[in-house]
Amino acid sequence: MSAEKVIEEKKQGQALVTEQRTENHKKLFLESYGCQMNLNDSEIVASILAKEGFNTTSVLEEADLVLVNTCSIRDKAEQTVRKRLQYYNKVKEINPSMKVGVLGCMAERLKSKFLEEEKIVDLVVGPDAYRDLPNLVREVEAGRDAVNVILSKEETYGDVSPVRLNSNGVSAFVSITRGCDNMCTFCVVPFTRGRERSRDPKSILKEIRELADKNFKEVTLLGQNVDSYLWYGGGLKKDFKNASEIAKATAVDFAQLLEMCAVEFPRMRFRFATSNPQDMSLDVIHAMAKHKNICKYIHLPVQSGSNTVLKAMNRQHTREEYMKLVDNIYKIIPEIALSQDMIAGFCGETEKDHQDTLSLMEYVKYDFGFMFAYSERPGTLAAKKIEDDVPLATKKRRLAEIIALQQKHSLYRTKQHIGKVEEVLIEGTSKKSDAHWKGRNTQNTVVVFPKENYTLGDFVNVKIEDCTSATLIGKAIGITG
Repeated sequence: MSAEKVIEEKKQGQALVTEQRTENHKKLFLESYGCQMNLNDSEIVASILAKEGFNTTSVLEEADLVLVNTCSIRDKAEQTVRKRLQYYNKVKEINPSMKVGVLGCMAERLKSKFLEEEKIVDLVVGPDAYRDLPNLVREVEAGRDAVNVILSKEETYGDVSPVRLNSNGVSAFVSITRGCDNMCTFCVVPFTRGRERSRDPKSILKEIRELADKNFKEVTLLGQNVDSYLWYGGGLKKDFKNASEIAKATAVDFAQLLEMCAVEFPRMRFRFATSNPQDMSLDVIHAMAKHKNICKYIHLPVQSGSNTVLKAMNRQHTREEYMKLVDNIYKIIPEIALSQDMIAGFCGETEKDHQDTLSLMEYVKYDFGFMFAYSERPGTLAAKKIEDDVPLATKKRRLAEIIALQQKHSLYRTKQHIGKVEEVLIEGTSKKSDAHWKGRNTQNTVVVFPKENYTLGDFVNVKIEDCTSATLIGKAIGITG
């Protein structure tokens, strides 16, 4: 999954807690770092272990089992996890019977090496092995280390109903694909999450129905690359050309899945993440334009505005193809909001390459973005074959310039909302004021307004009166019809 979906670190490290089962007596402390897919995976893990007698807890010291779901997208993310493990070690001095496990991408990347490097770790489980957790936990409880990091070509967890951890009861994630076939040279995801495979649309709609029955109002469809979604009865996308004619005739692609969701659940709002420019179909854009309940926002990672760098990254699109796609999106949905991922200082990046990135940003004027200095990830093609030759100081300077330009464009975009009346889904209380609600409009921009008599989960019309580069400020004028 692209860098845009990395959860802010200040939001990480919190215990993920769900409803308690009275028959369960063991306690699970579960933390999730990284992307939204990791958070959704943690919900799957909690569901699997709930059947094994575990209730989640927010009190680390009382846990029988501590699991940390990890991210490998950047070195900083991995260092955060290692520091957290050091803290667990201190707690284990107080509670020596506590067992500690590492899940997710970092577990998949390091495998059994984790047991050698981090003596506190008893359990290492990759993203495709969560069904084996009951067996692995029993191994650990018997005093043996346990490791399962085998990648699967079929696993989608489509039959597992995730519990909703720390849920606001309003919005939820539903995964539709796992893995990635795009071998971007900077990215470790294909090596930690395996080949791309899609989930049966019937199981997707069933999970959404369960959420609708619980009065959830918004679903985000998740995948490392949702645009590549393709269901033809199971199997890897690369094998579709060998499928039967019947399978091909009845196949469901992402545009069709979006249409199915929008039609079957007209009172629910839909988002999706993450897209890949090379796979983005205009059929998806037309489906978004057709249905009011599909939000008018696309995260469209580009990574660089330079053709030379894009080629080195093994991105399967050029600058010109990306710009043409953006033109078509704006033409079909003029009110669309676009966001970006951008990497500053990739291997071999020249000052001209950097200027190409800035000029692309000027052309698109993204609503917001997720920007990072390049850091080499072990195991990636770039780490193996391309020299990381851009000095750190240069990376930091270029990143600062990218961030400054994005802040300028973000303010430009938020100002366009002033004076308009926009539908907002109330998701919670504002961080800065208990007297204000916060929610998002269809473009995914945060909106803050006085609470008055409105309640969590309401769709409210809000007149936008002011803004910052990241937030719209307004006053509610009524419930939407």
